Amino acid sequence: MRTIEGSLDGSGLRIAVVVSRFNELITERLLAGAVEAAREHGVPDDRLDVFWVPGAFELPSAARRLALLARYDAIVCTGAVIRGETPHFDFVAGEAARGIMDAGRDFDLPVTFGVITSNTVEQAQARSGGAVGNKGREAMVAAIEMATLLKQIDYLEDPREEPR
Repeated sequence: MRTIEGSLDGSGLRIAVVVSRFNELITERLLAGAVEAAREHGVPDDRLDVFWVPGAFELPSAARRLALLARYDAIVCTGAVIRGETPHFDFVAGEAARGIMDAGRDFDLPVTFGVITSNTVEQAQARSGGAVGNKGREAMVAAIEMATLLKQIDYLEDPREEPR
């Protein structure tokens, strides 16, 4: 039996991070967690690009355009959608999640979901470097693991080639 799994060695990867500017006090912390994780796992700074978008609803558009470039091994999407007094939260959070998932599926590329969907600012703070961790960091680690796994799977197609 053979087991194939991704590694957390990001040294050969090029990764894009798309960050929502809305709720910037939270999203800056998500970005910091993602960048810190990338560096810890060997992604060179010159192979890590950050793109800012207005809000979480715009994350999928940027992710799709970046995927179309075929320049990146993975795309990390980070944002924060905090429930308010109107149903706006439900539309934005759901469509952002669906759009990010669709981008990954449509372009056969790891596009990870580092978007906090919380009921309160306190919950968002806890998930952006507080007591519950950092969803930006988690999304970056998942992106690295998936990108290296997909390279292993690509290698299975033609065993004469070395993994990229």
